[in-house]
Amino acid sequence: MIRSITALTTATRSAIRSRATTPTLRSQIRTMAVSKNVVGSLPPSYESAPEEGKMQHYNIAKLAESSGKFRRVIWTGTHSQLVIMTVPVGGDIGQEVHHVDQHLSFLSGVGKAIINGESRPVSPGDLVVVPAGSEHNFINTGETPMVLYTVYAPAEHMEKTVHETKEEGDELEEAGKDEPPEWAQPEKKE
Repeated sequence: MIRSITALTTATRSAIRSRATTPTLRSQIRTMAVSKNVVGSLPPSYESAPEEGKMQHYNIAKLAESSGKFRRVIWTGTHSQLVIMTVPVGGDIGQEVHHVDQHLSFLSGVGKAIINGESRPVSPGDLVVVPAGSEHNFINTGETPMVLYTVYAPAEHMEKTVHETKEEGDELEEAGKDEPPEWAQPEKKE
């Protein structure tokens, strides 16, 4: 088992470093991770703020690469939220404006970041900061899914959010069914 974990870790790091994003390699890494059960489990669902002062530890690359969901909330705290995303080939996150800050870190795939009309390419290892109030979109311009994780500060989504597709996410957001919990909104606490 230790040898398998080492092989998986080495393969994953090599793929990310070399920006190898072929569907076959990504599939092999995902299969190894799931079959060896080293991805780890997602945190349990919770109805209130997580225990204060308790460390949360994730191998974010493994979680994100194995998810395949358009959006999955991993953790929600009283001041921020961690979300993993998989943007399909030809897809985008959707032009939007948040009233929270957002930091996006790209793990695999390539794309284009557009913030307030300014456009730049994004690839694995890139970090993009979207200040609150900025109109933005991220478009997958590559031949493989674009995988990333993002931190919202404070939370932007419901603490249990899992959206299979962008369309599902848009529908739930428009219906008001993807609101962050009140305990994760500092301005609502006062």
